[in-house]
Amino acid sequence: MKFRSMVLVLLTFGFWLATWLVTPGALALIQIKLSELSYHECPADLAEGAITSGGTAMAANCFIITGKAENPSGKPIVNADIFGRIYDANDNPLLQNRTRLGSIDEVPPGISEFEFRISVPVNQPTPLKLEQFKAAGFTGKVRR
Repeated sequence: MKFRSMVLVLLTFGFWLATWLVTPGALALIQIKLSELSYHECPADLAEGAITSGGTAMAANCFIITGKAENPSGKPIVNADIFGRIYDANDNPLLQNRTRLGSIDEVPPGISEFEFRISVPVNQPTPLKLEQFKAAGFTGKVRR
């Protein structure tokens, strides 16, 4: 009887150890602090464009938003989503029903620079106000 109990305990421990060793690490959402935000007009080769709303095309201004991203994880983060609010000079929201503004393909560990493009209807006055910006991503690919 003792031998059988000992074998059962060893088998149980062996199965536990095997599942612990082959279980992949969980992907955790990593928060990325964004700082030193600014913007500038797009270069001429990127500036052409229009915004389509309800089937109607409207002229648009192109801007590049730049800043610094701080990745505290110690591992590269891929495809980080950027969230925030952008207002015009009259405090009207530019992208009213959207807080996801863009993405950063890869954020290396530490502090790095980023940029992304936005299009703004020409009737919204500048200067733009960039508020509540943050980013989040994963240290590995989420989808295959």
